[in-house]
Amino acid sequence: MATRHDTAAPPAKEGGAAPGRVPAAATEAERRRRDRLSRRWQRDIRWSPYAFVSPFFLLFLAFGLFPLVYTGWASLHQVELTAPTDMTWVGMRNYTRIFDDDFFWNAARNTLTIGIISTVPQLLMAMGLAHILNYKLRASTFYRVAMLAPYATSIAAASLVFVLLFGRDYGMINWVLHFVGIDAIDWQNDKWPSQIAVSSIIIWRWTGYNALIYLAAMQAIPQDLYESAALDGASRWRQFLHVTLPSLRPTILFTVVVSTIGASQVFGEPLLFDANKGASGGAEHQFQTLGLYLYEQGWVNQHLGRASAIAWTMFLILILIGIVNYVISRRLRASS
Repeated sequence: MATRHDTAAPPAKEGGAAPGRVPAAATEAERRRRDRLSRRWQRDIRWSPYAFVSPFFLLFLAFGLFPLVYTGWASLHQVELTAPTDMTWVGMRNYTRIFDDDFFWNAARNTLTIGIISTVPQLLMAMGLAHILNYKLRASTFYRVAMLAPYATSIAAASLVFVLLFGRDYGMINWVLHFVGIDAIDWQNDKWPSQIAVSSIIIWRWTGYNALIYLAAMQAIPQDLYESAALDGASRWRQFLHVTLPSLRPTILFTVVVSTIGASQVFGEPLLFDANKGASGGAEHQFQTLGLYLYEQGWVNQHLGRASAIAWTMFLILILIGIVNYVISRRLRASS
């Protein structure tokens, strides 16, 4: 039979710590380490979001805010492209000369008309395409990707293709018009045909983009509204008028404002559509926009001061558009 031998623990030495107890110095060091880690964690939680977004603000400061402020300062001086550091203070003279310039008002009118001709059909077509894509279709993903193809296409490539289409003697558009008994149209030298041709490039490029925005907004509309309207006997057309359009009012306002801002900055399409490949917007400035007028003054005529004044005038116009957008959106929210 096994015999159990119990052995008593040896007595603790005099002045020594009891077994299993952590020394006070070690406990204090651990507490300081945890406090240090806690403070580091709190700093990380507080400042890391700013560190993540700081690259955007640094780039905006370097390539957005600084050029804006410097352009405003240059607009108050007479400065030439050949000597950009030699500035002569002229005050508001660049602005007064702009408003007395007939070419500026011609460019402003052209920008307005091209904006209307391109924006209104573009948004109407985008709404119709989004309404069609909102229903279940086969290969709907393919159609949605195809909608973005014009937006992803280079402006230069698209504009050169449209130049070929709108050619007076060799263009496909005049070839088709010939079969219906319409004489050849000089799309590049006549005022209204040239503006329609430039607007068609903008329509082709941005319709699919806006259609996808409308489609995303339509898919966010609750289906219960459509079911209730269908139970009340509403047709698809009445459902579109009384359910879809009221629900899309904020989105429609957004696209109108964005398209208006984009139309006020049109540059690449008229520049590449010009047969002379210049910034005059045609032989008689018939489709010269404010963007082209700015480019002509700054980089063709080399008047950086006047070009800066034009840039700030366009910036103030955009601010005015933003204020109108804010007022309209507030009224829409109040009415809803």
